[in-house]
Amino acid sequence: MNSIVYFEIQSSNTEREANFYRSVFGWNITKDASMPISYYRIETDGIQGAILERPAPVTPMSGTNAFTCSIEVASFDKTAGLILSNGGQVALPKFAVPGRCWQGYFLDADQNVFGIFEVDENAA
Repeated sequence: MNSIVYFEIQSSNTEREANFYRSVFGWNITKDASMPISYYRIETDGIQGAILERPAPVTPMSGTNAFTCSIEVASFDKTAGLILSNGGQVALPKFAVPGRCWQGYFLDADQNVFGIFEVDENAA
């Protein structure tokens, strides 16, 4: 109980974001036509989630105003390359969390912030 078990990514173009996250992370993403808005279900190897139609326009960027999720990846550099080649942008470049991992933050095409990290006990 009191664990995060579901996440949602808001988007002004749900199909575009579905293709982005599918291409970068290999997630199984399917459209749920039973929902009253554009809604794509996400299945990962861990937590489940969705991409949903943004209910209001994006406000001018003033920092993150939501929970930011980080995804564990096998290779930070390979995944960062996939993010950039699929239209993502660097929000905070790769940095070491000493003794734990390599971390960085990115933006998808709808300016949603997300992190990736590669576990590495030798990160310094």
